[in-house]
Amino acid sequence: MRRRKGALTFDFGMKHIGVASVEVTSRIVGPKCTLTANHGKPNVDQLDFLVDAWQPTDLVVGLPLNMDSSESKMSRAARKFGSFLEKRFQLPVHFVDERLSSYEAAEREGTKSADHALAAVAIGETWLHDLIVSRR
Repeated sequence: MRRRKGALTFDFGMKHIGVASVEVTSRIVGPKCTLTANHGKPNVDQLDFLVDAWQPTDLVVGLPLNMDSSESKMSRAARKFGSFLEKRFQLPVHFVDERLSSYEAAEREGTKSADHALAAVAIGETWLHDLIVSRR
C-alpha cells in the first residue's frame, strides 16, 4: 500500500495517548482516537493497527515543555515515546511544542478536561502550520 502524504499526531500521556491525522495536501486535521497507555507505554496492538491503517509518512509527538521552555519529566517521557515510534515504524518523528494544547482542547469542547484526541488535533495544526510556513 502506498503511504499517504500525511501524519499521525500524538498527545502523549501516561494513561492515554490522543491521536489525530493530518492530511497535508488538503490541510485537514481530524481526531482519530485515544489509545490506552500503561505508564506511558501504549497498547502496541492498537498502535500497530492505527499506523497500518493510516499509512502516514510522518509521526508527530507533542512535547510538553514548561512555560519557560525548559524540559520536564513528561518532556523526556514524550521524547522516549517518539524514539520508540521511530524505531518501530521506521518513519520520521517530529516533536511539536504542545504547551496549552490540552487547555485549548478543553476550550474547544467547552469542558474542564480535555479530550486527548482533540489535544492531538491542536498538535497536528501546529505541525501543519510550521510545515506550510517552512515551505514559503
